[in-house]
Amino acid sequence: MNKVVTFGEIMLRLAPHGFLRFSQSNTFDVIYGGGESNVAVSLANYGVPVDFVTRLPKNDIGECALMEMRKRGVGTNSIIYGGDRLGIYFLETGAVNRGSKVVYDRAHSAMAEIEAGMVDWKEVFKGANWFHWTGITPAISQGAADACLEAVKAASVLGLTISTDLNYRQKLWNYDGDRETIMTELTSYCDIILGNEEDAEKHFGIKPEGLDITTQGHEVKGEAFLSVCDQMLKKFPRAKKVITTLRGSISASHNTWAGVLYDGTTLFESAQYQITDIVDRVGGGDSFMGGLIYGLLEYEGDDQKALDFAVAASCLKHTIKGDANLSTIDEVKKLMGGDSSGRVAR
Repeated sequence: MNKVVTFGEIMLRLAPHGFLRFSQSNTFDVIYGGGESNVAVSLANYGVPVDFVTRLPKNDIGECALMEMRKRGVGTNSIIYGGDRLGIYFLETGAVNRGSKVVYDRAHSAMAEIEAGMVDWKEVFKGANWFHWTGITPAISQGAADACLEAVKAASVLGLTISTDLNYRQKLWNYDGDRETIMTELTSYCDIILGNEEDAEKHFGIKPEGLDITTQGHEVKGEAFLSVCDQMLKKFPRAKKVITTLRGSISASHNTWAGVLYDGTTLFESAQYQITDIVDRVGGGDSFMGGLIYGLLEYEGDDQKALDFAVAASCLKHTIKGDANLSTIDEVKKLMGGDSSGRVAR
């Protein structure tokens, strides 16, 4: 079976219970997660062999993060150690008309201080067929960007399929690196590119032609992004598919959710889901990426089915507390088949 490798930072997530604000809380729920580790957990949950590569501090908190990966069946043998601390982020979960809020505390983390040459990528990629990274990793620090570039170059030489989730994070790009230059070089190695309209605009200045997304609310149709997909494929000729998630934010508690996939010829569109009473939307894009990689491997040659699996999987993630998607293949297929009843399984 195809083996996937993901690379990025896993963090300690601290969140007030339920919908409490930071100022109301005396305790925090503890969860470990991060973009690339979340993708790895999804894939392991679907039975895909997957290794997660990161840098952890050699202390009890780093060990807890490691244990979380092992518990979910993710390979950890390629993780390296060093630095003094695990990155942290604080999450205040929004509701109705109050949006969620994230505060980062990840400066000088073990992963932020990674450098090129620390990871033996040739060894890491032995037996692997797919490599996944996200735009979060090069945003952390110049060293992380250098290590990520080292990884995509090695993966390319070895013939792996390379995917990215562009994942623009405004609060992270704080060092002196040129974001567009860094992301353009990294993305040029990719076969599969996932990103929404904000990612394309912030990283590459690419916008939908003749459409102002900000005025469309939650009624934006998939074909509105065809011009973005075309521009992305022209900018990155190695890419075989460009995928966009379509999130309509009616409120913090009610979103619409869909996706489109463009292969240069055909624009595939998924059904649109109404996600009401959201439990936890953090990791929604990661669960989409995990479902997409699984779908493209499992349903090779059937891009529509791969897209439908990704959208259904990420829809279910919104019902699960925590960063990672723990829904099963059977649950995803049930929703793909139109059963959204939520009936008790006895």
